[in-house]
Amino acid sequence: MLLSEIVKLLDEYKTKNFEDVEIEGISYNSLLTKENDIFICIRGEAADGHKFAKSAVEKGAKALFCEEEMEIDIPQIIVEDTKRTMANIAAAFYCEPSKQINLIGVTGTNGKTTVTHLVQKILEENNEKCALIGTLGYKLSSNDEYKEAKHTTPQPPELQRDLRLMADKGIKNVVMEVSSHSLEQKRVGCCDFDGAVFTNLTQDHLDYHITMRNYFKAKTILFENLKEGAFAIINADDEYAKDFLNIIPKTVKVLTYGVKNNADVKAEDIDFSVDGAKLTVKFDDKAIKMNLHLNGMFSVYNTLAAFAAALAMGIDYKIIVKALENTKSVAGRFEIVAKKPLVIVDYAHTPDGLENVLKAAREITPEKSKLICLFGCGGDRDTTKRPKMGKIADELADKVVVTSDNPRSEDPQLIISDIMTGIKTVDTQRIFVEPDRGSAIKFLKTISNPEDVIVIAGKGHEDYQILKNETIHFDDREEARKVFVGV
Repeated sequence: MLLSEIVKLLDEYKTKNFEDVEIEGISYNSLLTKENDIFICIRGEAADGHKFAKSAVEKGAKALFCEEEMEIDIPQIIVEDTKRTMANIAAAFYCEPSKQINLIGVTGTNGKTTVTHLVQKILEENNEKCALIGTLGYKLSSNDEYKEAKHTTPQPPELQRDLRLMADKGIKNVVMEVSSHSLEQKRVGCCDFDGAVFTNLTQDHLDYHITMRNYFKAKTILFENLKEGAFAIINADDEYAKDFLNIIPKTVKVLTYGVKNNADVKAEDIDFSVDGAKLTVKFDDKAIKMNLHLNGMFSVYNTLAAFAAALAMGIDYKIIVKALENTKSVAGRFEIVAKKPLVIVDYAHTPDGLENVLKAAREITPEKSKLICLFGCGGDRDTTKRPKMGKIADELADKVVVTSDNPRSEDPQLIISDIMTGIKTVDTQRIFVEPDRGSAIKFLKTISNPEDVIVIAGKGHEDYQILKNETIHFDDREEARKVFVGV
């Protein structure tokens, strides 16, 4: 694509050394820049891309997009906001693929991954191709292998490239996790969403957003910009539901879902067992009984969200029910890895997430057995949630093992100390500390009986541990199976 073809899509800009060069790619990391790329200078949290422009040119960049003029002798396009411009450039370079597909965004603190997988399953049951983009990576169908992703929502060049790949393969539907970071950082700018789903809003990422209000405002961006004829699915039981409903454009179709409050799609008569959840889903004038393999109240909400989204897309409820009843658990989401004791690995890494998974585990803990929780908190992240998670574990579990979870640059012992300030119990037969996560999982065997239920929370599907100077392979599921299954 010629540089002039990209520039004409911009509203306001200045140029320096302009020449209509041929562009073959987009780069924002000088280490990955290739011959004939555009290099976009992004001001990030840790680094300023303007400082790496010369390095990018040495790698073969033929033009720069920047926020200030550079003393470099190649074409420069100077714009006010390169983050927003990067989304525009990427969409233009890949010929706006989101306009050729049915794109559904799912946002919220918890549940995004499961909801996207459920929506994908429903669409495929309806004989429609559906790709997925999210925390686990992206895949072109539910039977496909994940392609690894660095972010829950990719940066614009990767996102638009992937959407173009999907459109070119004839995939008409894409369901995507949309994180608050991606909305705030304009990664999904120029994405043409046909629908949006809100799961819930609880404390997370306050190291970045600072306040819950800022976090909420980031999430609303997805809904405020929905086009005429799109749909919005809102959790009626969430305390932010009314706020979301107030900002959705009048031309957007809205469906609510819930358990406690009046909603368009509502679950009643809910019963949990080791095998899953039984419930009745009410919508329109219908009351449909369902048997899910998924477990916990949070899974009921995720199911309702996907159910409502499918209804909004005009899919027959019988197809929706069949798809949901046939769906197994998502990797690292209430995933059972051993039976005696029952060992559950879950990605819960927020106060609300931990509370949800422990309440779900309590529902299936035999009366005279113990519920045991192992968890930690990540380093270089929101410190205020640490004592809250300690308090939740203390109150909801019979025994608690506090350990490390991606300590990053922080001292694991200091993170654990923060967690312990929320734990009021001093009973050394209930509360245990083991900073080494591998040793902590081994320790679980010494404090559990075959009929107990163990929740290993925090990392879920992750197969790594981020330490101060290195990232090592570490998978909670593998470690638990070694200890409790012997494989």
